[in-house]
Amino acid sequence: MVSVEKIYDTFLHHGVDFFTGVPDSLLKNICAYITDHAPRGKHIIAANEGSAVGIACGYYMASGNVPLVYMQNSGLGNTVNPLLSLADEKVYSLPLLLLVGWRGEPGTKDEPQHKKQGEVTLDLLKAMKIPFIILDTDEDEALAQIHDAVVSAKSRSIPHAIVIRKDTFGKYKLRQEALNDYPLSREEALMQVVDHLGDNDIVVSTTGKLSRELFEYRESKGQGHARDFLTVGSMGHSSSIALGIASQKPEKKIWCIDGDGAVLMHMGAMAVLGAEHPENMVHVVINNGAHETVGGMPTVAAKIDLPA
Repeated sequence: MVSVEKIYDTFLHHGVDFFTGVPDSLLKNICAYITDHAPRGKHIIAANEGSAVGIACGYYMASGNVPLVYMQNSGLGNTVNPLLSLADEKVYSLPLLLLVGWRGEPGTKDEPQHKKQGEVTLDLLKAMKIPFIILDTDEDEALAQIHDAVVSAKSRSIPHAIVIRKDTFGKYKLRQEALNDYPLSREEALMQVVDHLGDNDIVVSTTGKLSRELFEYRESKGQGHARDFLTVGSMGHSSSIALGIASQKPEKKIWCIDGDGAVLMHMGAMAVLGAEHPENMVHVVINNGAHETVGGMPTVAAKIDLPA
């Protein structure tokens, strides 16, 4: 395993001192270390991965220094537009480092929603003509690879990806965990909602722990799963899925049980939902101010009046 402290110090040594992105479980140790050690103004947890690329591009244009964007490989889809139409060498030719967690790597055990993404991750980078390395688990080799990636990004003035396999980084626990004094936990809030559902109500639950807990709570109560749709992937799209269902099932009540990190990821969906105003749909956001499924890094949602 590779020490996250040494990785972070290596980035700083090469002038990479600005970090932005969306947390990932394979990157949670390095993301936690960055959260605890990056000075104010040098680390921004973005709403989605495409926004993170935009932030990084703006940072480079203003400072001249290479930034780092971290993400799960499922978030590569959100980055395609800004990477190809903004950072690409045929447009503005901007040097960025992309730290990409490789969920669903072929030959490794992972959740179904990561399988296809894992299969095509390297092909997608190749299709975008973004050079990449797969970080070695030998520490000395990994630090040398990072040196080469930074040099490549700077000399060619293009994005360069560092792909991270499972169990590459050594352990590190986040010190600055998002804290709240809410009277209900996420799971307790979910139970309150489920206990008040009608027998024929339809539920669309968001990515992460909420969907797992919904499934487990149904099991514990001896209930079926036929009216639940568990959005195991497609982070940020649960409310849009629910809206599509609500538009075709006006006689049914549709509940979207969402999370704050997911809501932030594609917040424009809330504007469309509000404009459509489906009378048969309720959008519940369980807001604990944290990306809890992938390590507990904070979101800005705790400071936002989401109902407003």
